[in-house]
Amino acid sequence: MKKNIFTLIFLFLLTHISIFGQDANVTKSTVYRTIKVDYNKSVGELNTMFKECIGAGRANEGLRADWQQQLAMVKKECDFKYIRMHGLLTDDMAVYREDNKGNPEYNYQYIDALYDFLLSIKMKPFVELGFMPSALASGNQTIFWWKGNVTPPKDYKKWEDLIRNLTQHFTERYGAEEVKTWYFEVWNEPNLSPGFWTGTQAEYFKLYEYTARAIKSVNAAYKVGGPATAGAAWVPETIEFCNKNNVPLDFISTHTYGVKQGFLDEFGTSGTVLNKDDSSVSGEVITSRQQISNSAKPNLELHYTEWSSSYTPADPIHDSYHSAAYILQKLKQVGNAANSMSYWVFTDIFEEAGPRFTPFHGGFGLLNTQGIKKPAYFSYYLLNKLGKTELQNTDTSSWACKNAKGDVQLLFWDFTHTLPDTSINNQQYYIKDLPSKPKGTIKIEVTGLQKGKYTLKIYKVGYKVNDVYTDYLGINKPNQLTKQQVDLLKNKNNGAPITTEKVIIDSKGTYSKDFNINENDVLLLNFVKTMK
Repeated sequence: MKKNIFTLIFLFLLTHISIFGQDANVTKSTVYRTIKVDYNKSVGELNTMFKECIGAGRANEGLRADWQQQLAMVKKECDFKYIRMHGLLTDDMAVYREDNKGNPEYNYQYIDALYDFLLSIKMKPFVELGFMPSALASGNQTIFWWKGNVTPPKDYKKWEDLIRNLTQHFTERYGAEEVKTWYFEVWNEPNLSPGFWTGTQAEYFKLYEYTARAIKSVNAAYKVGGPATAGAAWVPETIEFCNKNNVPLDFISTHTYGVKQGFLDEFGTSGTVLNKDDSSVSGEVITSRQQISNSAKPNLELHYTEWSSSYTPADPIHDSYHSAAYILQKLKQVGNAANSMSYWVFTDIFEEAGPRFTPFHGGFGLLNTQGIKKPAYFSYYLLNKLGKTELQNTDTSSWACKNAKGDVQLLFWDFTHTLPDTSINNQQYYIKDLPSKPKGTIKIEVTGLQKGKYTLKIYKVGYKVNDVYTDYLGINKPNQLTKQQVDLLKNKNNGAPITTEKVIIDSKGTYSKDFNINENDVLLLNFVKTMK
């Protein structure tokens, strides 16, 4: 009995000691990682594939004022370069109709309004060409609440003319030099038939060929690719088809998600389970890169135009603090295998299953509908604080960087898969208050620092720190938030440093300190040089 009491006391103390504590009796025997970097030893420019692209639900949602306000903030704080979304050609964008003689009529006013906004905030479109305008469709099968038509065109020549006309319009409005920097992706997840495509693989390749030739007829330098498949499918087949038939192909795009079962579940009713396999997500990306390397087109760019922990917008892991460390872990594992990893999506203003009725419902977004930042948001927020030069670092769950001013950034985390077993699904587990357990101590040592004074800003994401879902549970998870509650949650989850301290580096140029860390904590140490 006494032994149990002392054990409880020890665990209590360990849990409540500050991460900045130096109590040797607690930390000496629990060091489980050492991160040692040298300011003077770099590996070159930091690979920023993590912020090349971000996803959004559908084009029409991008006409909303709140969507645009949120994206402007995300651009400013996370600096994504491109954005990809469904539904550019769907009827709610009013792009295509035919007169009573069957002659096509084109209209790009809604697309112009959307793309003008994107360019105004210095973002670029990753143009997903889909779904089928109903006047051009061969059938009436649709997907999602907003009814995206997923059938092949009734007339491939009319489809080709539409794509050529649209591409020419982009060229006239924005200039060829700008459009050369865009990516044109043909369709979305055609391997999920009949969900996203009622045709066969051969019919998709036909659609791809007509589309690619239409784009290239306007400007041969414009970039076109696909197959935009779910589950990393059809990569070798797409390359083989294009090579055999001399069809243009500038990049491969595909998708992956970190759960075990299925590929399409907009309502989250099947019960998803986070995959415990350490190579989940990253393994598929690395395989795709190997498939490209072994193909007839070994130098193609690889863009994962959708990825996340789960493929359903009704999965509470998206709202959980566990997501922050998960995102960082997967991006680190991918390394340079992909040219971009486009997180799906930036906001819960997302209506595949229809407008959602609660403020936290497991939506894909980095932000909820009211623009409240989730833990996942801070993964990208902190990544964007890293300097341009990456330092040599053998630790597999951290990045160390510097910038030209002498500042140093060290981003490190613990990712622990805590889902008990496959009999408990995400929808049952991540809706709970889930306190994190201590993992021990991480020893940080930075050498080669310039002598002088630094301001050390420490940022954190973890249980009850920038952890809006636990805060939401703490106010009894109301189905509707008052303005005061929104303000409260925003202020408590604003990503500000949890502490700021002065550090003096002497002539030895070394900073060394031990940090206690819990499961799924994320920490950023930002050393800002103030004077020599």
